[in-house]
Amino acid sequence: MANKREFKKYADALGSSACEQMVYVYDTVENVDKDKVAQAIEKVLCAVTSAKANADVTFDKGVKAFSNLGEYSKAKKDFYRQLFTKINEDFYAQIDEALKLFNEAVPEDIKKENIVATK
Repeated sequence: MANKREFKKYADALGSSACEQMVYVYDTVENVDKDKVAQAIEKVLCAVTSAKANADVTFDKGVKAFSNLGEYSKAKKDFYRQLFTKINEDFYAQIDEALKLFNEAVPEDIKKENIVATK
């Protein structure tokens, strides 16, 4: 992501899109396990919230902690690169977990219909 604001918008968009589809299935598909769908929605919302909260972390060292401005800039850049790599990994792992739970909630006959429809 280009910056924190873009990352937060991306996380919101991805989370809201996933939740929208889950709510649609919750309301329209018969025999869906509504408890599992609700848990999956909760996991998606938690993933978005924690990703946005973790993105607010700041570099806690000042320029005076380094011998020159170049070292400070390099350390700050490395810090943010590692931070957002970790946040992305955690975010996608939580989203994947929610999607697996959601897929367990959908009945097999609906899954087969979806596979046939996409071919």
